[in-house]
This record gives sequence, C-alpha cells and structure tokens, in this order.
Amino acid sequence: MAALEILEVGPQVLVQDLGRPGLAALGVGRSGAADRGAHRLGARLLAQDEALAGLEVLMGGCTLRARGAVTVAVTGAPGAVTVDGRDVAWGAPVRLEDGQTLQLAPPSPTVGLRTYLAVRGGLDVPSVLGSRSRDTLSGLGPEPVGPGDVLQVGPAPSTAPTVDQVAPTVDRPDVTTLRLTPGPRTDWLEDLQALTTQDWTVSDRTDRVGTRLTGPALTRAPAYRDRELASEPMVRGCVQVPADGQPVVFGPDHPVTGGYPVVAVVDPADMDRLSQLAPGTELRLTWAQPTTPGSARP
Repeated sequence: MAALEILEVGPQVLVQDLGRPGLAALGVGRSGAADRGAHRLGARLLAQDEALAGLEVLMGGCTLRARGAVTVAVTGAPGAVTVDGRDVAWGAPVRLEDGQTLQLAPPSPTVGLRTYLAVRGGLDVPSVLGSRSRDTLSGLGPEPVGPGDVLQVGPAPSTAPTVDQVAPTVDRPDVTTLRLTPGPRTDWLEDLQALTTQDWTVSDRTDRVGTRLTGPALTRAPAYRDRELASEPMVRGCVQVPADGQPVVFGPDHPVTGGYPVVAVVDPADMDRLSQLAPGTELRLTWAQPTTPGSARP
C-alpha cells in the first residue's frame, strides 16, 4: 500500500474530509475542510469521491515523500509546488514516484491561507464517527500531522483521472464582500444596519473555530443590555456578537451551541472565501436581500 511520509510541516497540517454532518444533537459539530470548494475540486481533478480525506495545509511549509507511486492534486490558496525541486502544476493531477519529495511553499496572504492536497485513493487514517476530519475544538479525529508521520493511502479508483474542470484563477479584491441573511436575534442590536454600513478587519484571533472581526463596536438595544441569552443551536456561518460588540463568524469547528446573540448568517457559498482571508484583511458584510431593522425579529 502506498503512503505519504511527512518530512516538514508549517503552522498547521490537518487531515480533513467533508466532516461528520448530522450529529449536532449529540453535541458533535461537523468540522471538515474549511474551504470545501477547494477540497471538492481536488477530488474532481483526481476522479474520485469527494468524501475521501486529504490534507489541509495552513500557510504552506509542508514537505512530504512518496512511499510507492501516488497521484496528488494541489488546490486552495496557490503557491509554489515542487517535486524534487522542480516546479509542477497547481490545480492538476501530479504523479509522485516512489521516493520523490513534494514541497508546498507558503502562499501569499493576499491570495489565501489554506492549501489542499488531495490524494488519489484518499488518506486511510482511522475514522471517528464516520469522518477522518480533525475537529480542533473537540479534539475528535486524527492528531495534527507532524514530521515523521506516515499516512497510508487508500486504494485508487478503478477509473483514470479525467479533468472535467479547470482550476479557477484566484483573484481577490481589495475588500471582500460576504452576503448575509438575518439571524434570529436581530432585535438585540441597537442599529442592525451598522453591521453592513462599515468595514471590518479580520483579527489575528482567528482560527478554524471562528473568524473574529474588528471594527467600531456594535451596541445592544437598551432592552437587552443587561440580558443573558440561554445557549442556542449554532451553524457554520453564524455571526455572533459577544459583549464587546466585535462579531465572530463561526467556522467549521464551531461549537454546536452558544450563548451570545446571532444577528446574521453568512451565505454558505461565501464561507469558503472567508476561510482564506488572512488577519488584517478588510471585508464588508451585505444583506443578500434588502432588509430593515426588525424584519427578521422572532
């Protein structure tokens, strides 16, 4: 059986698939790849099931060696990809012969944070509750990948890879815009429109659990300034406003419940872009459809 031997890692390398949906009632979040589109693209490039596990590499710096012949594809935040020191394609199938070394250089923060390495056959690491994803909040799933780890590769599909999709060119605007739908607690804000009429900055206190935003603090409506909120169910993309008035957008490893008001939810189609935004990046929030204060109040 083929395998990947990890020689070096950067800030964080995790095994990820599409997560473990449907277990929130048991207190288990979905987790899975932060940029699901990049993960799925890698699977398509290798003509295999999107549910198979690969690597999520934060800010590059990952070097690995093939044990046996392995076919891979690199997607997500683009950076230099080399095999034995020679440049190879990003966003296309790449065959590694036994003993060859692949290196992922750090991508530019202006184009993204997370690079994805899809492996034909998937990474055959132990599954926990139906998924091979690492949940950084709960600790479920495989441990973070480190030097010396050897990751077994599963059997390759019987069909040959046929590229039916071209990897998109990553071109990020100066200010990224994320679309919102109103949440269940819009009435907890004194001025709901302040959420969308000012720019926000991605904080350095950001991880897979949530993206923290900084900007002029949002204030609670007078009726709620001294109120406590019982824990409520949460989903990926929830925009929660803690007492300091700085919004947090929940990511793939978010808790399944929370006690701060959820005033909006980021459109699922925009969450992949959010996962690639580096600290210091400016973004704007906008309503997917016109809304007025109180229009989504329970």
